[in-house]
Amino acid sequence: MKALFIGGIKSGKSFLAEKHSLKNATSKPYYLATTEFIDPEMHERIKAHKMQRKENFTTIEEPLKLHYVVSQLDALVLVECVSIWINNMLYHEKNFDEMKKEIKDILALDKDIVFVLNDVGSGIIPQNKLARQFVDISGKLSQLLARECDEVFHVIAGIGTKIK
Repeated sequence: MKALFIGGIKSGKSFLAEKHSLKNATSKPYYLATTEFIDPEMHERIKAHKMQRKENFTTIEEPLKLHYVVSQLDALVLVECVSIWINNMLYHEKNFDEMKKEIKDILALDKDIVFVLNDVGSGIIPQNKLARQFVDISGKLSQLLARECDEVFHVIAGIGTKIK
């Protein structure tokens, strides 16, 4: 089973993805945290996520090598979040083809995986090149994930609607 939870920032997608993961896991699931860049505000976000998930998950932090980590794990994996991972990959000068290959390789694994992704496609075209690149890559990878996942949930205001 592979599932995608997509929605705006603070839409409630992480909370619903965690509930979905716990409901579908046959053993203690993994929480693959992708955040790499820590400033005081991001530190507070991470702290809130940790409090939300309590001890229900085994947390692994990996900002880049998602396929490698997921391939080593023996239980359901919640990838939180693909958007931050895209940011990390761009920061480390990885291109779209490298990101697409990584996501395809993860999707090919015979494992239960839940992905969380920010929906950035409903806004305007950003002014700067890097932001446009991020939006384009995020949009293309969200289409790939949605096409290949068994379930897709769109989350708005804490309400998840199954769209696939």
